[in-house]
Amino acid sequence: MSSTPPKAAPPYVATHDGIGFKEFIALMAMAMAMNALAIDMMLPALPDIGSALGVTDENGSQLVVTAYLLGFGFAQLFYGPMSDIWGRRRVLIAGIVIYVAFAGLASFAGSFEQLLFARAMQGVGAAATRVISVSIVRDCYGGRRMASVMSLIMLVFILVPVIAPALGQIVILLAPWRWVFGLLTLLGAFVLLWAVLRLPETLPPERRAAPNVTTIARAYVMALTNRVALGYTMATTLILGALFGFINQSQQVFVGVFDLGTMFPLAFASIALFMAAASFLNSKIVERLGMRLVSHAALIGFTLVSLLHVLVIAAGGESVWSFIALQSATMFMFGLVMSNFNAMAMEPLGHIAGTASSTLGFATTFGGALFGFFIGQHFDGTTLPLALGFTLLGAGALAIVFVTEGGRLFHARNVPAE
Repeated sequence: MSSTPPKAAPPYVATHDGIGFKEFIALMAMAMAMNALAIDMMLPALPDIGSALGVTDENGSQLVVTAYLLGFGFAQLFYGPMSDIWGRRRVLIAGIVIYVAFAGLASFAGSFEQLLFARAMQGVGAAATRVISVSIVRDCYGGRRMASVMSLIMLVFILVPVIAPALGQIVILLAPWRWVFGLLTLLGAFVLLWAVLRLPETLPPERRAAPNVTTIARAYVMALTNRVALGYTMATTLILGALFGFINQSQQVFVGVFDLGTMFPLAFASIALFMAAASFLNSKIVERLGMRLVSHAALIGFTLVSLLHVLVIAAGGESVWSFIALQSATMFMFGLVMSNFNAMAMEPLGHIAGTASSTLGFATTFGGALFGFFIGQHFDGTTLPLALGFTLLGAGALAIVFVTEGGRLFHARNVPAE
């Protein structure tokens, strides 16, 4: 692990000429939101999917989410170098085409195995939206301004879970579960057309990398050995693992434990709204207060609220209201952590933004999916495994950040100000 202080952002800054700032934010947010839609829209349909395709294990249907996340995580390794070589636009469009094709295939799956394959490949396509959207933003912005822009994008991205389960619930009330994937296909086609018609290229030919395996490997190593990038990537992985654990268990908790039935999307949305509110707040305060002060304080809050949740459950005081209140508080802290951690991990790697985004995206999503699956598979008819998982992962992330910053919080390591 290198102890070299972060490099400043390069003097070159790309532009997104031909598309205004608001449309740029909207398009990047919608591209990234395709991922959230693909995860959250099917949560109300998981019991129907399991029943229709012969899944007998109560926790087995969680694989519909996990297979997607694993494909999404693994493929991120490749999109960054590809976009560094061939440009952002064409690689992003190719990824969206894959997403649309396999979302359509999932709607015709004849077995659970076929569905999992289609879901994994849909995740492979969606990986381009995550990696290249972040790379495009990094092409155009740096430092606290990048964190602010990412917060605006994350605001739209996080608002999607507010409506996605409700969309899925409406679909399964009106039509078979296969139409959930049909709607994802149509939404993906809309974003594809938007990108084809409006998205400019932000990486000009003179700044593209040569297709050299040694150079790409060196960039991977650089992304994984920079102290700040690696530390915040590891911390992000743990916090994402908590989120994926919540997503995996959410339908079982709200319907199985608290018997909310078709009110599940409303309860889920009430928690997701706090993530969106936090992301919006971050966009307003991060340039004034700094990424570290905001995110480190939020991470401490995330861990302490999760510990409080464990104590409430152990004392026998858990109810649907305590669960929603405490999960909303942790998700609010989550919203303040994620945009800043992503920006801090990317900041010293602007000169290899595509490969860096791939490497960090692979590590956080793939690792987070495994942690989330582990939490999800420990569902035992109570909320204790989820709350305990949040507490342990939050404490682990806090320890990693503490080491990364050389034993101090709230300020950059070896740097007076960000």
